[in-house]
Formats: sequence, structure tokens, C-alpha cells
Amino acid sequence: MNDSSWGAPPQAGYWGPSDQGPVQGAAPAGPAYDAHYAQQTRPMPIVPDVPEHGGDQDDDQGTARPGGPLFRGEPFHDQPGRDEPYRDQNPSAQPYAAVPQNPEPMPDAPQPAQPQPPQKKSAGRDLGAAIGVGVGLGVVIIASLFVVKAVFVGVVVIAVVVGLWELTKRLEERKGIKAPLVPLAIGGAAMVVAGYARGAEGAWIAMALTALAVLVWRMTEPPEGYLKDVTAGLFAAFYVPFLATFVTMMLAADDGAWRVLVFLILTVVSDTGAYAVGWRFGRKKLAPRISPGKTREGLLGAVAFAMAAGALCVQFLIEDGTWWQGLLLGLAVAVSATLGDLGESMIKRDLGIKDMGTLLPGHGGIMDRLDSLLPTAPVVWLLLVIFVGSG
Repeated sequence: MNDSSWGAPPQAGYWGPSDQGPVQGAAPAGPAYDAHYAQQTRPMPIVPDVPEHGGDQDDDQGTARPGGPLFRGEPFHDQPGRDEPYRDQNPSAQPYAAVPQNPEPMPDAPQPAQPQPPQKKSAGRDLGAAIGVGVGLGVVIIASLFVVKAVFVGVVVIAVVVGLWELTKRLEERKGIKAPLVPLAIGGAAMVVAGYARGAEGAWIAMALTALAVLVWRMTEPPEGYLKDVTAGLFAAFYVPFLATFVTMMLAADDGAWRVLVFLILTVVSDTGAYAVGWRFGRKKLAPRISPGKTREGLLGAVAFAMAAGALCVQFLIEDGTWWQGLLLGLAVAVSATLGDLGESMIKRDLGIKDMGTLLPGHGGIMDRLDSLLPTAPVVWLLLVIFVGSG
């Protein structure tokens, strides 16, 4: 077979079937091929020489070059005898500029935080139950106040006894203090009745006898804890029944029902104004270590509401009263009611409880409703005596 059987003149880097050996200028000849496969032989590109030591090296421009021998291993095809490039047997070696087939997935880009809808303020209690219980208590109090005064005195006695039970129960549960309830309840009821029947003198005498009864009653038990128990008992006697006697002392006046009504209205209005203004506009805490929910704005709301209500109530409900006296009375009620609320909050925080009881749905216990009323009663009684007399 002559050279014309290739169909093209031989070129450098090609092998042919010529008997004269490799074409001049071609690369060294590889193994001879049979004539049967000569027609199927394809030209192969010229491969530049690479260093014998292999490995990736960078040229002056920083371009990576494939390292190691280029042709070794097994052929790419299944036809034996063909002179095709051989695959590198090194599994870690990759062709130049090869791209991984299964690249590691990129982590998801952080999504921008979605704006949260503004949280609606919560009242913290069952408002419907609180309103229902409040209205019910108001009806009972007003009905007893204007029908028969003695019935209202009975209502006060019941409130005092239940309040004493709640207070002594929490003291025993949380602090292990056993203030004697029996002498406290009997003496507390006596104080309330004596205040209505004999005024301040009767209230003081009943208070002294109650304190003595507490000291003697506690002697029937072991001496351990005697001092703290009787101290708690004396505190309870003063805090609940003695302060409550000023309500029945107001009631004893000729216009006593109206005085008590003004006292109740101003205290409730003060609490309502503090709650409404503080819930809507409260920003600056009043006493965060005692009661985090109370704000300075709420205190201003209590003062404004109580002074406005005081001017109206004293002018139209109290005989010989004037509007400016009502302003002063409302201011005093707002301050005393807030201090009373903070005082009981201090007690509950020391005991580690939220409410004194669960008797009144939406309100807690009786003591949770008396907290503002008890310290306000002597303030209103005293100012009304100064303004319009004892009646």
C-alpha cells in the first residue's frame, strides 16, 4: 500500500503505513498497526511535554497546568488496537479546568426578617369577669348603703373577716407565720361595729382588746416563732379591720351614706383613671421593683380623674361642700389609693404571689379589692370632718 491510501499527505505528528518509516519531522513512531485498522486511525493532537515529576505547577501568569503523565492506564474505548488517549488511573487527577459534576450545595442565603405585627396590649385579667363582679358588688353595696345602714355594716364585717382569712392563710403558706385567725376575726368584727356605734373611741378600745387577745391566744402553742406570729397578728389587726372602721365611722354621720358613696366613687375612679391612662399612654415606670405595671402616666391619670370626680361629688353630693374641696379630696384619694395599692403589691411580692385569693373572678381575692380602699378610708374621713364637720 502506498502513501496515497491515507487520502492526505502525511503531517508532522502522524504515523502512516509507509515502509519507509516515520514521516520526517513526526514524533517517534508507536507500535505498528495492521492494515485492517489503518483506515480507522484518526489524527491525535500534539501533546506538550510536561515535567517528569508531575504535580500542579503555576506559570508566570498563575495558570494551573495538569501534572503527571498524560497517557497511562486503560483506553477510553472498547475496541482493542486503536491508538486512543489513555485515561489517567489516578482517581484524584482531573482534567485541566474541569468542573465538579456534583458541587457541594451552597448554603441558603439568609432571609430578611419578616416584620412582626404589633402586639396588642393585654389587660392581664379577664376583663369581662372583672366588670361583671364589680357591677355586682356595686349593686350590693349601694342597696345596703341606702336601705338600712346596719346591713352595710354587716357587709363591711364580712369583707374584713374574709380579708383576714386570706392574709393569714397566705402568711402561713408562704412564710410559715401562724397569725391567730380566731381572735383576729372576732376582734376585727368588734372594731367595725364599735367604730359605727361609738366612733373613734370605740374603735381604739376594740383595737387594744384585739391586740391583747392575739398575745394571749398564741400562748397556747409552743414558744417557737411566738414573736413573729404575734407581730404578724398585730399587723393584720391594724391593716384590715382597724382601717375599715373609718368607713363605718363615716356612715355614722347624718349624711353618712353619701359620704361613703363619695369615698367609694373617688377610689374606684382613681383606680380606673390610673388603669386607663397607664394602659394607653404609660411609658415611665412608677415603682418597677414593687409593681412593674404601674406608670407615672397612670398616676397622673389617677390624679386627674379623681380630682374631676371629687369636684363634682363634693359639690353636689355632700351638704355644705364646695368644688375646690372636692379637688383637694380627689388629689388626696389618688395619692392614698396608689400608696395602698403599692403597699399590698409589696406584701405580695415578698410572699411571692400574684393575688391574695381567688374568690372574685377577674379581681383575685377580697384583699385585692381592699388594697386601695383601706388606706383611703381614714384620709377621706378626716378631710370631710375638716371640710364639713363630723355631721
